[in-house]
Amino acid sequence: MSLFSAMTLLPVALLLFGAAYGGAAAVLALAFIAGMVAVLDRFAARAAPAVPEADEFPAAPALCVVLGGLHLLLLPWLIWRLSGPDPALGLGARVALFLGFALWLGQVSNSNAHELIHRNSRFLRALGVLLYSTIGYGHHASAHRLVHHRYVASERDPNTARRGEGFWRYLLRVWPAEYRAGRAAEAELRQGPVTPYRIYAGLTFATAALAFALAGGRGVLIWAGLAAYAQLQLLLSDYVQHYGLRRERLADGRLEAVGPQHSWDAAQWASSALMLNAPRHSDHHANPLRAYPGLTLPERGLRLPYSLPVMAALALVPRLWFRVMHPHLPR
Repeated sequence: MSLFSAMTLLPVALLLFGAAYGGAAAVLALAFIAGMVAVLDRFAARAAPAVPEADEFPAAPALCVVLGGLHLLLLPWLIWRLSGPDPALGLGARVALFLGFALWLGQVSNSNAHELIHRNSRFLRALGVLLYSTIGYGHHASAHRLVHHRYVASERDPNTARRGEGFWRYLLRVWPAEYRAGRAAEAELRQGPVTPYRIYAGLTFATAALAFALAGGRGVLIWAGLAAYAQLQLLLSDYVQHYGLRRERLADGRLEAVGPQHSWDAAQWASSALMLNAPRHSDHHANPLRAYPGLTLPERGLRLPYSLPVMAALALVPRLWFRVMHPHLPR
């Protein structure tokens, strides 16, 4: 757990330092997440932590709660700092803080919210829903559990990228499709005036109202920018982790069981620790309730050519993505 804690909490300390002192200090968090993690992945020969034989990880939920609390504290505080008149925060420092925090939201807090919505505890699931809702993506808590996990790597899962589908086309297709699929799945489970989608919307509007109360229209724009950036990274992860993969239809019309051949994994230790083992994606689909420290890499699973964050960056340029990724697709 110490490695997970160090990789996820160090950027927070750097963000706090940068927000307090500005200048070069503001660049440190951005440099760590955007550059240093990739360097560690590339040059540090170390396996990511895993304890697959254990059934429980007492420290795992505690770190998730700490990260969730930091998300809820940092979001309004940094909106206030980024929109304020403090001369110590010049334009360059503000841009660096914005990008660094947005990356932390997208890579760390999104991964944490994903972990939380899969837990059995009502408190932990509610915290995950709250985290997603504060970035305007609460419906992911429904669509991911009720649609994606059931229909992954099939035409019924909007979040599975098709072979040859560029990321920007995927983005325009998936956002509304995921919203509708999750809403339809929830409607099959429950009816009544208070639906999860109304809760998601209420929490999102409350977050926008808080941003306005803190810094007026500028605060809302900063919040919207952070939320959009975090959503972009979430969808980049979904795009990369199942790109071009499909489950076969059995003779009786059912989909084959989900296996390692339906997800792309990444073995790099630093980005895995930063993202709470989210790059060990095939094991998560095989064991959705398994806590993140226990996720493993299958011996014969599919491997991304580079780490998940690097592949997500490549996906922003579809031609480059196709050139790098298509030679690795199953025939």
